[in-house]
Amino acid sequence: MSDIKQAFGGSTAITCTFNSLGSGSARESTAVDNTSNLFLDALVRVSASVGTVAAPKEVRVYVYGSEDGTTYEDPATGSDAALTLEDPPVMKLARVIPTPSNSKVYEALFSVAQCFGGVMPRKWGLVIENQSGAALAASNNSASYSGVYQTVV
Repeated sequence: MSDIKQAFGGSTAITCTFNSLGSGSARESTAVDNTSNLFLDALVRVSASVGTVAAPKEVRVYVYGSEDGTTYEDPATGSDAALTLEDPPVMKLARVIPTPSNSKVYEALFSVAQCFGGVMPRKWGLVIENQSGAALAASNNSASYSGVYQTVV
């Protein structure tokens, strides 16, 4: 008798240049294309390296998606680029990373499918908004994901 179990793809870097991102600034990642892998979910890890923090002491991670693979939630474009978020943001807030201590790297995990009601979009990406009160460090800021799928064993 066979069992269906959860399985994970390898860890894949997400292209998002947010080293030295200024406080109050945001940056979007290049979109991740799910049309070939067809992952049921993606477990995302974001590492944020902070300097000297001040209120509100957090990094906000939003997720954007595309139903048709070309049109993204406003104001995302699907490219690694600076952007200005709407107020309030149109995108789904995926995770708030508290950054209470100076000179520390904070890690956070979240599910992409959960942000879209349990269904993965064709393409998706991240927006990192620095609200730590200071620029992020010049290094040690990164994002990656592992695709989640089912396998028969």
